[in-house]
Amino acid sequence: MRFSEVVGHAELKEKLINEINQDHISHAQLFLGKAGYGVLPVALAFVQYLFCENKQETDSCGECQSCKKITKLQHPDLHFSFPTIQPISKVSDGLISEWREIITENPYFDLNDWIKFIDPKERKPIIGKDESQEIIKKLNLRSFEGGYKVMMIWMAEEMNQSSANKLLKILEEPPGNTLFILMAESQEMMLQTILSRTQKVRVPRIRMEDLSLFLRQNKNQSPGNADSIAARVDGDLIEALEFLGDHAEQDENREHFIQLMRVCYKKNVLEMMDWSEGISNKSREFQKVFLKYALHMFRQSLLKNYTEDTLTRVSEEEMDFLEKFARFITGNNIGSFLETFSDAHYHIERNANPKILFTQLCFEVMRYIHKA
Repeated sequence: MRFSEVVGHAELKEKLINEINQDHISHAQLFLGKAGYGVLPVALAFVQYLFCENKQETDSCGECQSCKKITKLQHPDLHFSFPTIQPISKVSDGLISEWREIITENPYFDLNDWIKFIDPKERKPIIGKDESQEIIKKLNLRSFEGGYKVMMIWMAEEMNQSSANKLLKILEEPPGNTLFILMAESQEMMLQTILSRTQKVRVPRIRMEDLSLFLRQNKNQSPGNADSIAARVDGDLIEALEFLGDHAEQDENREHFIQLMRVCYKKNVLEMMDWSEGISNKSREFQKVFLKYALHMFRQSLLKNYTEDTLTRVSEEEMDFLEKFARFITGNNIGSFLETFSDAHYHIERNANPKILFTQLCFEVMRYIHKA
């Protein structure tokens, strides 16, 4: 993967390129950030530039033999480690074909996407002690092409304690020309002894303008719709793609939100129960996307009220609704709305009963909307 294929992050790309060109590469690096910010694509582009035989000023060439091998994820000196479902395979090599396939389809994916891709039962994966033994075995071999050996460990926080402890010595004293690239969303779940042996590279959220540009150029979105989606996902491309869906799904989210606000404002309990019943029958993924959409609309309402539309990022259809609705979102109730809908998203992710959750949500919205 080339740096030009990574969405945004111009400053980080320049920093990583300088690190390689100046030969200041730390032997163990921890790329930290949400999957949707592009941690894996950034790390892959970094490794491709490292191996490139004809480095350009701002990117790998994409044409040399090393670049072609990296693009296919088949370079003999590039190794991958990632969480696996233990009954399926205790080591990453058993799922390497699936790993190459999901990255080829779209390198922006998270752990949940990976679980669904490899296991119909959606069991929890880990990086276990057998995987650590494989890592040590591979890195003690000589480099096939005489340069760096690179071990990329994706979702490193999923290493269990036994696995992490086995890697401590090789992380501290690796064989010559060995480079560890660890990737994680949260360092809180990792052993301090692992963290102390790595140099941290923080991958920040994607800037809204970069994300909007990507949606316009690659997903055929209008400027207004691209800005609206980019504004609501907080720099997360995976969430942006979830929101994107098709136009029918976007319209459905908007109509569900408008209907919820109307029935709650009218205090019509029967219609509130009908609304709750309707959304409870939707998939959990739809429910999660809807709740994030609602949070976006509350924030945009507040921006419309206090910034005279200068910071508002919504589509034309959404703006038509906000012209009348935004005045009901004020400093008196915005905190309650945001907390309630964030909590609802948290509980839906953890398999809460949707009918009970959305029924309660209706009554809370009814209370808050009349606090304006």
